Amino acid sequence: MSDRLPPCPECASAFCYQMDALLICPECGHEWAPGAPGAESAEVRDSVGNVLRDGDTVTVIKDLKVKGSSSVVKVGTNVRNIRLVDGDHDIDCKVPGIGPMGLKSQFVKKASD
Repeated sequence: MSDRLPPCPECASAFCYQMDALLICPECGHEWAPGAPGAESAEVRDSVGNVLRDGDTVTVIKDLKVKGSSSVVKVGTNVRNIRLVDGDHDIDCKVPGIGPMGLKSQFVKKASD
């Protein structure tokens, strides 16, 4: 059995099975299509609820200390061309004057276009 099925997006159960074109979780009863958009990753929202996408520009809403450095990312700093990732810090970016780092979406606001 070389092809492993993904875990259930609702309850994270590993006991999913395939029936026709759908994947089914026997524990919670959730059904989903394996190639459905958004099935693998949830949408990332900023501090006020706007949906973030790759390539967006965001503004930092709070002074953030840089771990392992005496630098601080000041409130109001615009960060361009963000990349969304999975994990604790959901944004990978290059902060002007600091360099590459990860940010949490709860400390940024989507900049108006």
